[in-house]
Amino acid sequence: MATTILRLPLRLSSRNTGIVTRNTSLKTSTTSRTTQSRTMVSTSSGAILPKPEKTPFGLIRMTVVVVPFLYVGTLISKNFAALLEEHDIFVPEDDDDDD
Repeated sequence: MATTILRLPLRLSSRNTGIVTRNTSLKTSTTSRTTQSRTMVSTSSGAILPKPEKTPFGLIRMTVVVVPFLYVGTLISKNFAALLEEHDIFVPEDDDDDD
């Protein structure tokens, strides 16, 4: 039953990959937005299909994703280091390099 549920999105997405039509409208595609695979690069007569739509992934979007996860990662590591030091599991040694 679980494999049937997992295969359903695969069946739905594979229906739209083989459609060969000329895109006459502006910025609309015959394939769904979730299907980004391109299995055909030419038509049956040999003509090359136009380039697929490129989804821009700007610097702002990347920053919105990366910065919060970096911050959460630093908070977790800082708290875990404090826990280790509190229980004397790992205590950094103070090296005096006054030679």
